Amino acid sequence: MVSQTEHDQTFAPRVLEWFDQHGRHDLPWQHNRSPYRVWLSEIMLQQTQVATVIPYFMRFTERFPAVTDLAAASEDDVLHLWTGLGYYARARNLHRTAQLVVAAGGEFPDSVDGLMGLPGIGRSTAGAIASLAMGQRAAILDGNVKRVLARHDAIAGWPGTSTTLKALWSTAEAYTPGTRVADYNQAMMDLGATLCRRSKPACPGCPLATTCVARATQQQQAFPGRKARKPLPHRETCMLILQRNDGRVLLEKRPERGVWGGLWSFPETDCPGTLPGHLEGFTVHTEVADLEMPAIEHTFSHFHLRIRPVVKSVTAAPVGVAELDSTVWIDPTEEIYLGVAAPVGRLLRKLGRDPKESDNKD
Repeated sequence: MVSQTEHDQTFAPRVLEWFDQHGRHDLPWQHNRSPYRVWLSEIMLQQTQVATVIPYFMRFTERFPAVTDLAAASEDDVLHLWTGLGYYARARNLHRTAQLVVAAGGEFPDSVDGLMGLPGIGRSTAGAIASLAMGQRAAILDGNVKRVLARHDAIAGWPGTSTTLKALWSTAEAYTPGTRVADYNQAMMDLGATLCRRSKPACPGCPLATTCVARATQQQQAFPGRKARKPLPHRETCMLILQRNDGRVLLEKRPERGVWGGLWSFPETDCPGTLPGHLEGFTVHTEVADLEMPAIEHTFSHFHLRIRPVVKSVTAAPVGVAELDSTVWIDPTEEIYLGVAAPVGRLLRKLGRDPKESDNKD
């Protein structure tokens, strides 16, 4: 291994040389690069793989080619296009940020600190926008970069702790070059995604292999440190699918805060035999037996959820029982242009076919 002084000087050049030959140069957001397109891609890429993001990015930029288009859209339009990407607070923050940028004149702030003042933009995302779209010297530290740096310098500890995170940021700042910063930051993300993977890292092809402490000690899996895992708790809910004679079903908008905030969903209750208080004005057709569809298992970052869907045949309640601006009757056989959570989308597709069918097509 070479000395610390030497690899400090050669770290970035080796990364850039590798990037020129092996890096990703044809991602959609690398074309017509702008702060808007980089920002959109960076938000989508948070905790989401590139292959998953690409079709979403393409649909978003086709529907909202500029920040002014996104700002002018309704929240439902934004959440509808986001459906399936998860972590829906990201979509709501996108919408709010677009409106703030337009209100301020239509240009993104031109500094890391200014960018960090916008909803949903942290230090690493701000660094990516500043470097990739504005050519500024700014470090980044997404999950891929954390892994590369933690292994290369043997930075111990879980990156979620303040001490480890501080050490990683210090290292990221030290290695970031003064020139070709956009290429360097893209290269670091590419290294983590394609070679320095969480499992089975492809060390022989890595430009940093000769100075990587984790590789030299065969401790790649020890870095970065992992958070102590606790068993996820299990919860259960019943989703009531209230269906009128014409086949339409009721969706209601969820509160902004909490699980699936701002999305449209079926009403929920702990007890499938009863209606929630705000829906008690509906008349349930007791001569039509309830249909309990197969349960759906859905895992969040902090708990497992078991959903029991129950179809109830109802007559719509008088106006006032359910607020009209927070509920809607939809035909499940038609395309839905609303933001819905993934399990709700599955249930709607199933209802559009036949609720008695097997669920193995989803």
